[in-house]
Amino acid sequence: MTKFKLVATAAMGLEAIVAEEVRELGYETQVENGKVYFEGDEMAIARTNLWLRVADRVKIVVAQFPARTFDQLFEGVKSVQWEKYLPVDASFPVSGKSVKSTLFSVPDCQAITKKAIVERLKLAYKRLGFLDESGPTFKIEISILKDVATLTIDTSGVGLHKRGYRTTQGEAPLKETLAAALVKISKWSPSRPFVDPFCGSGTIALEAAMIGQNIAPGYNREFISESWPWMKQDIWDKARDEADTLANYDQELNIIGTDIDHKMVAIAQENALEAGFGDLLTFKQMQATDFTTKLTDGVIVTNPPYGERIGEVEEIEKMLRQFGQVMQNYPTWSVYMLSSMEEFEVHYGKKATKKRKLFNGFIRTDLYQYWGQKSKREN
Repeated sequence: MTKFKLVATAAMGLEAIVAEEVRELGYETQVENGKVYFEGDEMAIARTNLWLRVADRVKIVVAQFPARTFDQLFEGVKSVQWEKYLPVDASFPVSGKSVKSTLFSVPDCQAITKKAIVERLKLAYKRLGFLDESGPTFKIEISILKDVATLTIDTSGVGLHKRGYRTTQGEAPLKETLAAALVKISKWSPSRPFVDPFCGSGTIALEAAMIGQNIAPGYNREFISESWPWMKQDIWDKARDEADTLANYDQELNIIGTDIDHKMVAIAQENALEAGFGDLLTFKQMQATDFTTKLTDGVIVTNPPYGERIGEVEEIEKMLRQFGQVMQNYPTWSVYMLSSMEEFEVHYGKKATKKRKLFNGFIRTDLYQYWGQKSKREN
């Protein structure tokens, strides 16, 4: 097995959760903005792709070096032993980005990186003509930050938020990775009831179900590195066998998703069926303000609509006021609501126990956390 320097990329504000996930898999971490670095072998690549719920991608960090001129960039890229990663027929598209660096032209940086890799591979494989690039794909990125170039190879392919269960989605879908993060922040455990009263296409409820039964989020999808000759099928088989063994399919769940829109409820039901949770999750059409329960110690995790037009905003403010009043009747329930609305706490009628800044795509939001009182049953 080979030792690689790896990086799990993450949305801003979620790095600590991703680092915790990586550590739970047995790897030591180093955290930077949007990145969690760790070391591991081929099995680590397979396991992290299968198990990381909150990360965006897992990449191999191939090299880092200073690059203030195009010559420095070319020589730095060419000095990498690309033949260790790329077979002679590899297809290797190069993407790029440059921030606060002398080499600011991304197209030029990409072209020079590509040319340098070609030169290295031709030398290594003793080829005179073109490389046909008809084989497996290795997505390479050249990223230059403050004149330091970093070369990475993406092992995931399609982003890790693509679990494979989403048949259809609503107008403003919540990414699966963020949904999983919200559930993890809530510290919910499967022995407690779980409700999403603005469930949309059911993403939060589905992520809770996978966490509740300890199902690897990448279990039913493929990754770009599965086609690489040195990532043997045996590695993936072992990683998937481990995931299957660790899953607790018999864990009972009490997870409910409701939405005012019957079309969204139908989509959520379809997605649950696709994910294999058709009989385990309950989705129904209902207004959030009609919430009622005899259960205690439950958890609500939800992403209510933010409202873009004036009329919408006023409607949402009214709904939040009413929902806040409803939840006063359930002091043992904990409530976690993601919102971009200013003065959310004023409308909800209560100051949050804790707030956490998160980004829903490019929208700056806060996760308002209202911790429930422990019931006598738990004391």
